[in-house]
Amino acid sequence: IAYLISGSKGDGESLKRTLKALYHPLNQYVVHLDLEASPAERMDLVKFVRDEPVFAKLGNVRVIVRANLVTYRGPTMVSNTLHAAAILLKEGGEWDWFINLSASDYPLVTQDDLLYTVSTIPRHLNFIEHTSDIGWKEFHRARPLIIDPGFYSLQKSDVFWVTQKRRMPTKFKLFTGSAWMMLSRPFVEYCLWGWDNLPRTVLMYYANFLSSPEGYFHTVICNANEFRNTTVNHDLHFISWDNPPKQHPHFLTINDYQRMIDSNSPFARKFGHNETVLDKIDSELLGCNSDGFVPGGWLANLGETNSSVPSSVNSSELKPGPGAERISRLFTNLMSEKDLHGKQCT
Repeated sequence: IAYLISGSKGDGESLKRTLKALYHPLNQYVVHLDLEASPAERMDLVKFVRDEPVFAKLGNVRVIVRANLVTYRGPTMVSNTLHAAAILLKEGGEWDWFINLSASDYPLVTQDDLLYTVSTIPRHLNFIEHTSDIGWKEFHRARPLIIDPGFYSLQKSDVFWVTQKRRMPTKFKLFTGSAWMMLSRPFVEYCLWGWDNLPRTVLMYYANFLSSPEGYFHTVICNANEFRNTTVNHDLHFISWDNPPKQHPHFLTINDYQRMIDSNSPFARKFGHNETVLDKIDSELLGCNSDGFVPGGWLANLGETNSSVPSSVNSSELKPGPGAERISRLFTNLMSEKDLHGKQCT
């Protein structure tokens, strides 16, 4: 699995914790603190990755040093995701899926659980929550035009609006959904190479689209004949929303713990910095402490969860636990014939 873990000002410590909770030698990682974070905070992340003996020994964690400015709700978030995917394709060797996360995400299962489970499913599948029923978003997001200052400014500010409206596109159909996804390597390559030009055409359209991370990849995959039948309609996250959903989800607390487990999802969001429930997830689901690695088959000693270099690393040995059973239940339900084919790009 290839991961992007991104954050902004004040997210450095949370990003480090999420990275260590997600770490496994078989995976590849890109971490990014955007330009709103101070130079000192970004350099602290660089130092953390450089000085961590495990990362130095295995060389599978990369920091985007020349940081991007990522405007919330703007297309610069899509641009940053494509940037990380390009780095991972160029430097990350062989991997099968790309997952984008933020510093406020956290795993609910070990990487041994996840790697063991995904090894049993077809590798062309794309886990992306999507729908063509854009509803109110037609008039509040598709027709208005916005400009994202993050493309040309060194200081973060909100998007601003153009007075003129536009018609709905006729060359492709719009889809929307969750900004968090697990994409197959073939589809990521298609988004970057764009051999039929669809990804570039859609990207230019979404350059003026509010909250484009909730529509760009969804619209590309569902308008590409090669990939539209590869979707699984789920973002692999537990997220607590209002009903109807507002702009932001709830911050998760200890009161949400059992619902997280019952969701069978491998990830959850959104967590505040050093939220108490993270310690409970570490101790009861991941088997680690807040500054240690998660035990797994790759550690020579399962008790060895601090930051020292393991005496030996066997990255091919997986020791799945109860989390693998939960993910298997989720995948079995999602990939049943009715759920899988009935929800693909509809």
